[in-house]
Amino acid sequence: MQLIDRIRATIRAHDLARAETRVLVAVSGGSDSVALAYLLTELAARGVLHVAGIAHLNHQLRSAAAADEAFCGEIAARLGLPFLSHREEVTARARAERRSLEDAARAARYGFLEDARRRLDADVVALGHTRDDQAETFLLRLIRGAGSRGLAGMYPRNGTMIRPLLGCRRADLQAYLHERGVPFVHDSSNEDVAIPRNRVRAELLPLLERRFNPSIVDVLADEADIAREEWAWFEETAREASREVVQHPADCVWTVQVDRLRTLPPALARMVVRGALVAAASGKHVSFRHVQAVLRLAGLDAGRIAGPAVSVERVGNRLVLTNKGTPEGPDEGRANLFRYPLSIPGEVVLAEAACVVSAEAAPSLGSVVLSNSVTGVVRLDRCRTPLAVRNRRPGDRFRPLGLGGRKKLQDYFVDKKIPRQHRDRVPLVVDETDKIIWVAGHGIDDEFRVTDSSQAVLILRLT
Repeated sequence: MQLIDRIRATIRAHDLARAETRVLVAVSGGSDSVALAYLLTELAARGVLHVAGIAHLNHQLRSAAAADEAFCGEIAARLGLPFLSHREEVTARARAERRSLEDAARAARYGFLEDARRRLDADVVALGHTRDDQAETFLLRLIRGAGSRGLAGMYPRNGTMIRPLLGCRRADLQAYLHERGVPFVHDSSNEDVAIPRNRVRAELLPLLERRFNPSIVDVLADEADIAREEWAWFEETAREASREVVQHPADCVWTVQVDRLRTLPPALARMVVRGALVAAASGKHVSFRHVQAVLRLAGLDAGRIAGPAVSVERVGNRLVLTNKGTPEGPDEGRANLFRYPLSIPGEVVLAEAACVVSAEAAPSLGSVVLSNSVTGVVRLDRCRTPLAVRNRRPGDRFRPLGLGGRKKLQDYFVDKKIPRQHRDRVPLVVDETDKIIWVAGHGIDDEFRVTDSSQAVLILRLT
């Protein structure tokens, strides 16, 4: 199959562009991107797509950067296309944002390309990544310990970015340019083997081709395709499972149902936990070790772990995930006021207190234990709804059973020897008037005491 037919097949297979699609071509000046510009121009002449222009970012990293920028402008002029360029001091950006030079360059490049796409009213931006680049990416991620998601490599389409050359070898593109006498520039930074990708390209891939498999690039690129398709199926399956297992009951809080999680195959359970952690971490990195630690916690009766962005605690049959960007109470010298509505029947997950408070009505006391550390039973007719669960406020008072009078909640906590650092995390069930009904885990207010076993009751439970 001819090179241009191979590219057209890739475009059709992944629906990268149609006759009416305006494509902006990202050109660095190297062989891959220059060939991309010429090949897409040929396809535009055949009505496959429309080329909107050429864009180039000058990273100002090399002495030849200005000459490369001028060269790309010449390519655009030769093809009769609009040309947009931009200069950015990537070194300064990397220093200011405390990221690697390679990462800063990537961020600058994609930011500029998206801006250029809008300016030229293009639908997508075409990038010159090849089959060789895909094989290099697969190896890099394999070496770093990536799973199926990472091994999927570069996608033919990622938002507004498309990669029409993923089915082409770099050598074929260079041969295409040589046949037509089209020049391209050589980036000397590609020879710097201190950069991992360059080392893979210059040392590892040639070794694998020479000593193990002469078709290793195609093999690895095919493996990336397989991983991408498997990951797409796996991701959708995990999404469906997450709807049954993961809830988001409050801001910055997610819960995972442990009993349902345990019914899933190990790989799917890992994926569900990872998804919950990623959501709770607000985009921050979630490591394999963090996921494994959470899965181990799911096998315990109690416990807590703290990751880089999310704390996870086993509370009853749930794992409670809390974004650590929110205040966590007096342990850090900050108030952490909370208040959540409590329906009847219903329950409230309190990540702040690492517990669940539930309410359930019953026609009579029956065989329910009147009061213990995890159950409070009160007269239903005295509870003015709606109820709520909150933590203490200044001036709180209530009437403990048998005391005969009201007592400051602060003094009650002191008498109960509740540690100072835990007092702001003790849940209080209150009625519509904000009157304390139950100090969860400790005692009910005497006003709500059940006086007749035939009375309708409200059963409050702390898990």
